[in-house]
Amino acid sequence: MLRVILGGGLFFLVLLWKQRAVVRAMFASWTNFKGMLLFGCALYANQLFYAQTVQLTNAGTATVLQMLGSVFVMLYVCLRERHLPRKREFAGLLLALVATLLIATQGDIQTLSMPPEGLFWGILTGASTGVYILVPKYCGLFDRYGSVPVVGVGMFLGIGLAVPLYFLQGQTLTLAWATLSGFGLVEWGIFVVGLVIVGTIGGYAFYLYGVSVVGSVKGSLLGAIEPVSATVIAALWLKTAFTPWDMAGMILMCAMVVFLAED
Repeated sequence: MLRVILGGGLFFLVLLWKQRAVVRAMFASWTNFKGMLLFGCALYANQLFYAQTVQLTNAGTATVLQMLGSVFVMLYVCLRERHLPRKREFAGLLLALVATLLIATQGDIQTLSMPPEGLFWGILTGASTGVYILVPKYCGLFDRYGSVPVVGVGMFLGIGLAVPLYFLQGQTLTLAWATLSGFGLVEWGIFVVGLVIVGTIGGYAFYLYGVSVVGSVKGSLLGAIEPVSATVIAALWLKTAFTPWDMAGMILMCAMVVFLAED
């Protein structure tokens, strides 16, 4: 909740300072606002689901499962346009399913080697990724307002979902204060700079801006570096152990992105 409040709040304040007219236009149309609200909820859900997956598995596994978003995008487009997947799309779908199976079972299809909750939240992470990629495209938000204002307002609107969910879990402001009071200057610096500014504002803004510039095809290909970097950093910095099955799943998932992105 704090990540969304700080990230969305800071981003929104910058937009009010730099692009007040654009922000005003977004809120002036009810149709546009509904699209922005759905986009904002998807952005927050993606952060929540991803964090849950990391907690139950590890950063590399969570990032690989997040790439299932490409599959959900492909399936949605096929349903919307009422056609079956092409051969390349079907091959990408099979690669994604095999990759997920290898990571989840570690090569033994009779045994689930990761917590079932981890697989569940990982699939939801992929689904929410597909939603936040699709909504701006089909609502025309990027075309009308640009990617950066849309991402900033979307993050800000995500606060409206984050706060109620926090209290629905039985959490209280007293508990939040007790947790935050344990933060020292270093912890606050890591949280604000690393998680809020770089990981949240920078991560979503840069990626979606890149997609708006080079298109979803090249953007998806460039995005395939994410599970590689997450796995390498987790192994070197956090000393997370990855099995050959994990690595095979990661390679297949990256290949899936290539199959779905190529014309």
